[in-house]
Amino acid sequence: MERTVIINTIGIEYHTPNIEGGEYSYVQEAGSKAKLEKAMGREVEHYKLDIRFESGDVVVLVETKQNFTSKDEKQLNEYVEEEKALHCGKKIIAILANTNNDKIKVWKNSIDDESILTTETVLDKMEHYVRLFDINKENDREKVLKNTLALNELLHKMDIKEDLRSQFVGTTLLYIKDMVNRAGATKIDNELKNDLNKVWSMMDEKSIRAGIESTLNGLLDGCDNKTKKVELLQKNVLNNQKVRKLNKENWIKILDTILIDIYKYIDADSSEGQDILNLFFIAFNKYTGKADKNQAFTPDHITEFMCRLTEVDRGKVVLDATCGSGSFLVQAMVKELADCRKGKTEEESIELMKIVKEKHIYGIEVEEKAYGLATTNMLIHGDGNSNIKFKSCFDCVDFIKEADPDIILMNPPYNAKPIGIPERYKTNWTKAAKEGKEDPTKGLVFIHFLSDIIKEMNDKREKNNESRKYVKLAVLLPVSAAIGTSNIIKKEKEAMLEHNTLEAVFTLPNEIFYPGASASACCMLFTLGKSHVKSDGTVNETFFGYFKDDGFKKKKNLGRVEQFDENGSSKWKSIEENWLKLFHNKKVVDGLSATAEVDSESEWLCEAYMKTDYSKLSELDFQNTVNNYLAYLMKEGKIYESGN
Repeated sequence: MERTVIINTIGIEYHTPNIEGGEYSYVQEAGSKAKLEKAMGREVEHYKLDIRFESGDVVVLVETKQNFTSKDEKQLNEYVEEEKALHCGKKIIAILANTNNDKIKVWKNSIDDESILTTETVLDKMEHYVRLFDINKENDREKVLKNTLALNELLHKMDIKEDLRSQFVGTTLLYIKDMVNRAGATKIDNELKNDLNKVWSMMDEKSIRAGIESTLNGLLDGCDNKTKKVELLQKNVLNNQKVRKLNKENWIKILDTILIDIYKYIDADSSEGQDILNLFFIAFNKYTGKADKNQAFTPDHITEFMCRLTEVDRGKVVLDATCGSGSFLVQAMVKELADCRKGKTEEESIELMKIVKEKHIYGIEVEEKAYGLATTNMLIHGDGNSNIKFKSCFDCVDFIKEADPDIILMNPPYNAKPIGIPERYKTNWTKAAKEGKEDPTKGLVFIHFLSDIIKEMNDKREKNNESRKYVKLAVLLPVSAAIGTSNIIKKEKEAMLEHNTLEAVFTLPNEIFYPGASASACCMLFTLGKSHVKSDGTVNETFFGYFKDDGFKKKKNLGRVEQFDENGSSKWKSIEENWLKLFHNKKVVDGLSATAEVDSESEWLCEAYMKTDYSKLSELDFQNTVNNYLAYLMKEGKIYESGN
């Protein structure tokens, strides 16, 4: 980009040239080259910086090249060191900028791999660079996860029940965030903690609870169903007997712990910080799940995989019709907000983010505690809660049509009561199924319902001479739905293939929902609105993945825990990339993937089609299979353990 464009973009009023041609000379600033080298403590090679800007204690140094290379970083580093030597205490943003195109590379305070700002890909205003130093928070995943365990233990000692902790810590975190903002703090440290403690020490327990309620009231202003959301906060959190028993010392201990041990290590304005925030909140959902073995809280890495599978970006409208605590919606929003920053200035990205939060995230939840969690979860991540309905999805046809989703992500209940399912989906059910306690379709009826809505919308489009819309749907279902031996399940599978394409099915690890529900699950990917059987009668092959190993290990009291290799790299990240590559390339690998043409009578699992890679089998695999089979027979009462 041209030099004048750089100056006008960052701000000509902040430009600080001190030699002819608009350049900045550190020799002239020092008084002589000898004085500069004395300040540096060594000889200098480069001292004429192309462009310098200054605002308060923040400076922006820009070195231009036709096409910069890594060798030019050494020159820029010398300017940074000279800046530090002559202007001690200045906060520095250093930029390499091409004149042949718009490519830039940005660092904060130092020119090294740890200081590079990878998300800064577009030249921005001086005000933006000043804000990069606004609050001293760092992202530290390890500390947050470690401190989350300690916080859980603290809440246990204070008798806050497991099924309450997730929303309790969520709403408390929102209160702390509001208090920090009100204090105008630029640093989270013991000084800030002491200042806030002085405020809290002058309040009684009732006033602290009222402060949390007031914060939520303010955050929910203007959103749909505000009264119900505040009512649930009062009912499920603030008026809970255990919470009301907390004394002032308990409250201050909890608030201090969340402030210093959690919030300090999460920069929620960054994509990484949003991910860590999600891990923190989900950790307490795991504890909630332990109290109810029917609760299937979707693990964060699986929601992330499904977002990538469906190609969530800032231009997509995402719906979860059974959103639970909102994990899919949060993951989708985090992905879209991160995409809003790509190739955009701060001003442009803020406008795009506003659109994402207000118009791209839609959820429905019928269970009130989960609905409260979803509201809190979305608020923690920067709102986006306005389009979450407290209803059964079966009563939200108009809401879904108005949302007009591009992507549907969901993990429907596998044990929904038949009484709540519309009669039109039960015409081929037996009397026993209709009067039973659980949904005999194992969740398939929920995606059938959504498929019907997309069909109605497409029929209307065709009448209006508009093109049909294809919607991607990724859903977690129990493997029994994929095997489909009952007539009811076969009918549901037949209905799904009539107007939609089954693109892929992924068999997921055992106990994926541990420590909550014990169901074995698979992920199905459909393209809604596109028939599985093409107009010429041919059928596209479906991809099947046997994705049992995600690099996580089950640990007592911790759930399934991410594992790392000897270099500290996440095993999951490598596995996820391989999963996606296999799917996108429709690559068949023995023991891992297969492709097949399927219909409603077929088994929709990789195990039915893939070839076994015998080279990887060991005696231990054989023994484990025998042990698992024996355990199954004992559980079913078909054999009995000997008393001898």
